[in-house]
Amino acid sequence: MSNATPILLVGCGKMGGAMLAGWRSQGIAADDVVVVEPAEALAADLADRHGVRVVSGASEVPDGFAPATVILAVKPQMMDAAAPDYAGFIGDGAMALSIAAGKDLAYFERMFGSESAIVRTMPNTPAAVGRGITALYANAHVSDAQKQAAESLLSAVGETVWLDNEGQMDAVTALSGGGPAYVFLLIETMTKAGVASGLPEDVAARLAHTTVCGAGELARLAEDPPEQLRKNVTSPGGTTLEALNVLMAEDGIQPLFDRAIAAATRRSRELAG
Repeated sequence: MSNATPILLVGCGKMGGAMLAGWRSQGIAADDVVVVEPAEALAADLADRHGVRVVSGASEVPDGFAPATVILAVKPQMMDAAAPDYAGFIGDGAMALSIAAGKDLAYFERMFGSESAIVRTMPNTPAAVGRGITALYANAHVSDAQKQAAESLLSAVGETVWLDNEGQMDAVTALSGGGPAYVFLLIETMTKAGVASGLPEDVAARLAHTTVCGAGELARLAEDPPEQLRKNVTSPGGTTLEALNVLMAEDGIQPLFDRAIAAATRRSRELAG
């Protein structure tokens, strides 16, 4: 990750903290990271756990610290107030990398200058356990080496995928950004269906939770695609087929998800303004 360091991490909540833990576990030196985190208790914990320098604002970044990557990990609604303070760190070969939903490249180019190297990303919450996936899109000023650096930084918390155009980021936000919530809802829904069919709630909850988690791990490790894995579970004339006849009907789960993802995509575009 030599092209990515030194790193200035602005904001170290759940996603920023997951990335920091991933970098440290992969060998990035504590001296190569400065974290901006104004919450005193969290700042103290980060410094203790990871050995990095933690400051409360841009003015406290040590003199002479010249980041190769400035990662903007503050909440989107806080970006207007926070980002301008870091414009001076971006340029002269430094790259800005944002994980803020709804803030497009044009926004950051207005903030930092039209010639700035900027990468926009959309990670998701399984990054907290190293099983996330992050979509990335770069402006024209990001070099190949900087793209590799951005990818290496995000690979510390899971898989990465580059997009063909920035407009796809809204669908990414809808599909993988919100995707964990849909999976958690599936666990809730299966639990309620189990209770409705006569199971005690605690038993139904455990069965649903472990089944979804186990099936996800099987899908991750198996060579077969999900379609074949589904067929492997489905015996002709059996109980699973009866359930799938409902779920895969014309008014079943596919059109429902089509509408859900389309709605989330539209909302992402609206929020981007």
